[in-house]
Amino acid sequence: MKIRTLPALLAAALLVHAIPALAQTAQPGGTAPSTPPSTPPASADAARDALAKKEGEGDQSALLKQTLTAVDKQYSLIRRGQIQVSYDLNYAYIGQEKIVTDIGAGGLTLFEIENVSSHTITNTFSADYGILNNLTGNVTLPLISKYAEAKGHSGVSNSIGDIGLGARWQPMEARRDQPNLTVTGNVRLPSGRSPFKIIAGSGQATGGGVTAFSAGLNINRIVDPVALFGSLSVTTSLPAKDLHQVNGTRLLTRVAPGTSVGFGLGFAYALSYGISTTISFQEAISAGSRLRFADGLNAKTSMQTSGMLNLGLGYRVSPKTTVNLSVGIGVTSDSPNLSVGLNLPLAF
Repeated sequence: MKIRTLPALLAAALLVHAIPALAQTAQPGGTAPSTPPSTPPASADAARDALAKKEGEGDQSALLKQTLTAVDKQYSLIRRGQIQVSYDLNYAYIGQEKIVTDIGAGGLTLFEIENVSSHTITNTFSADYGILNNLTGNVTLPLISKYAEAKGHSGVSNSIGDIGLGARWQPMEARRDQPNLTVTGNVRLPSGRSPFKIIAGSGQATGGGVTAFSAGLNINRIVDPVALFGSLSVTTSLPAKDLHQVNGTRLLTRVAPGTSVGFGLGFAYALSYGISTTISFQEAISAGSRLRFADGLNAKTSMQTSGMLNLGLGYRVSPKTTVNLSVGIGVTSDSPNLSVGLNLPLAF
């Protein structure tokens, strides 16, 4: 009897507690209790956040564009009205054996082999300004420290280099699934120490000594996580006149540098959202320069070919900043033996 009564008492107690809630629901104007929205377990949120890309990562194409900019600034443009400033530090070493000859009346009067070596550190500050969304202006200011050593000549030279003015124009809108073309134009002003106004063979020059004009075409295409790029350029220079440089037993009065044609190709590969690598090859073929001496002798130098194999590593320190380190190895006798470069974008 007691066992049967206990369930009935529990049911009655539950009914007493439920009556006020039912009465409130039945009243006019009463509102039904809302059902709280279902939420996924905390473990599901953590998994979703872990798989999601972090802010600023986007896709790897942004990192590849920044890497291309550091490898060769001719591959990217900036928006109208924007300014980008960057700093480049480069070290180059040249060591070679140089044959020195001179021809006088009656035949060869001088023939000797000189060991020539130079160490050059170049600090370059460059600024890009977006004239239009598809047109960017550029100015570069190099500061050069050079130590050269040759037979009878050695010393250190610190001077400004040749100032460069350039523009980059993108004729067609950049699209992800199509190659991007960029047309370039540059003027190099002879603001550095001219090689035609120093002691011949001393290696103390910090500039080319002539005004040079160059035009080029660059192409790149990003196929995530790889970016392919290539370039073609032509450079011509104005002659250096009214010179008075002693060269052997003669007085050099005029130099007309030959036209130079260059090309390059390579690729960049994004290992992750923060690390990228680049491999590229650059070659320049220069026609011989024409020399005129005070005694009426005209001469022409031989053609030169310079080739460099470049290996680079890019590290993305922030969504807008990528630091790039590169190492270049000369593959021809007319190239620097070794080149080490560092590119660092500066906030402005």
